Amino acid sequence: MNKREAYVQQLFVKEDEVLRSIEPGLSERGMPKISVSPHVGKTLHMLVRITGARRVLEIGTLGGYSTIWLSRALPEEGRLVSLELSADHAAFARENVERAGLADRVEIRVGDAKESLQQLADEGETFDFFLIDADKESYLTYWEWAIRLARPGAVITADNALLHDLIFEENVEDERARAILHFNEAVSRDDRVEAMLLPFGDGLLVAQVKD
Repeated sequence: MNKREAYVQQLFVKEDEVLRSIEPGLSERGMPKISVSPHVGKTLHMLVRITGARRVLEIGTLGGYSTIWLSRALPEEGRLVSLELSADHAAFARENVERAGLADRVEIRVGDAKESLQQLADEGETFDFFLIDADKESYLTYWEWAIRLARPGAVITADNALLHDLIFEENVEDERARAILHFNEAVSRDDRVEAMLLPFGDGLLVAQVKD
């Protein structure tokens, strides 16, 4: 974290005990510590509030860190659906969501996200806010699903859009970085949305689906 981000986080990001406990909890369980950064979590929280989102779809749950930031921004009747491949990750996330008092508005579905997305479409579900934060090679697939499941004016966000600066290497060999480069370029040309890549954290892409 650079000095600017540390300064912003110190002033504007207030984590409670539940949020602070997730990273060490991931370490204790041998799970990857790849949650969104605290200032990105707060930004997502603000975006949900500003947009008045009532239904949120999160692709990639891990320990529930971003899940909690997002769902705390929802109105009382709001709902968040989070898709997670790993049953162990989902179980830990459910513990944290319950500790945060949000179990009544969060549903975590376990399994391949592509299959879960098809199920959501079959159920006629639609959403007005999305966070994509899962396997990078599938970002474009998740993007197309988000467009399909989006209500008019919905906001779609994607974390790791700069992927630890790997996308800036002279010869990009990392497959994840290649996928992110392709994703960013595709979104920048997508006339179905207005989009911007915010260069803080690990890069947060924010787009709004046109009415």
